[in-house]
Amino acid sequence: MASPVLVVMVHPWPVAGGLLRNCWERVWRKFQWGRPGFPSVSLEPALAVQGPAIYTEPNDVNENKSPSLLDSLVWMAAPKNRRSIEVNRCRRRNPHKLIKVKNNIDVCPECGHLKQKHVLCGYCYEKVRQETAAIRRQMGKLEGGPLKAPTVETVVLYTGETPSEAHQGKRLIERDRKRPSWFTQN
Repeated sequence: MASPVLVVMVHPWPVAGGLLRNCWERVWRKFQWGRPGFPSVSLEPALAVQGPAIYTEPNDVNENKSPSLLDSLVWMAAPKNRRSIEVNRCRRRNPHKLIKVKNNIDVCPECGHLKQKHVLCGYCYEKVRQETAAIRRQMGKLEGGPLKAPTVETVVLYTGETPSEAHQGKRLIERDRKRPSWFTQN
């Protein structure tokens, strides 16, 4: 009779070590019962777990204590009593957590929307961003590539503006529209 072969794959988790140890003990007991003088039991794989072939056993002082499922959990503190509604409301409505009332609100002189003092108006900033993006697109078309920018200063001229003597030797970008009031003269 051929000797039975048992293949056990060991899992790398510490919790799996105790589980596999218990299963191995059961298999070993079955194997001992199959010896001469004991009733024979067919030896079948009791447990097959997929994992790496190398398993390092933890070096514990207490060999009798096997790792349990509770060892792998992260324990956190839990409240002993329920917070009352009054306590919750006081905590949530603490003056430090409330939104501060702003007293530095002003009207934008360009568009009339409300804005903070000493801060650019959001509506006006969007106009500035769009105009700047249009100028950059026009500059990109003239350059022909991202790394072909000239080393000279760039001047933006709008409809009705003529280049002056100070603009000699500078790159000129002409826009076919009226100069916005917020876009200062170069």
